Amino acid sequence: MEKTLVTWHAHAVTREDRERINGHRGCVVWFTGLSGSGKSTIANAVDGNLYALGIRSFLLDGDNVRHGLNAGPEMLREYGEKYAKRFGLGFSAEDRQENIRRLGAVAQLFAAAGIVTLTAFVSPYRRDRDAVRRMVEEGGREGDFVEVFVDTPLEICEQRDPKGLYRKARAGEIQGFTGIDDPYEIPERPEITLRGGAQSPHELADEVVVYLRQTGCIG
Repeated sequence: MEKTLVTWHAHAVTREDRERINGHRGCVVWFTGLSGSGKSTIANAVDGNLYALGIRSFLLDGDNVRHGLNAGPEMLREYGEKYAKRFGLGFSAEDRQENIRRLGAVAQLFAAAGIVTLTAFVSPYRRDRDAVRRMVEEGGREGDFVEVFVDTPLEICEQRDPKGLYRKARAGEIQGFTGIDDPYEIPERPEITLRGGAQSPHELADEVVVYLRQTGCIG
């Protein structure tokens, strides 16, 4: 196999320059939890709070990203079946790993630009989340990756079932669905654990903002 020759180019404007002009650090706030746990809702509330404070932030949402960067094969068929099969991402363990790897790389770049980068992905496998943590912290500094476990009981997620996915999984219409016939690996040492079934999204969002203040991510 021919070796790919690529070289990393240093930027004229450093990360420290960007953070200085922003008035706060860049970091990645990684929301993880079951489908229906409230990840996206809470992350959106955090994004709104940060915007109100004048903080530069951006939310990468799992569903939104799968409309473009990590589109599935069915969305890429206009480029041909071979292309769609090679580059499209489904929901197998291997495809989920690549989905999170790509998203981690994008989040790391956003953080390097001095942006508080919020992500909301199920990201069910511990090894994949840990790999993103290493990527983010090796590209910046320790503490740049904030894992937020939205700990909402499965029964509550099923009651909510905003997309009808649990119903389809229980009926056998979806295979390999996280929490039903595919595992969700609970974070071992998350920076923040939110009790998704016990408090409102805005109360939980406030907890995240408080943590970011206490750790110096934002002023």
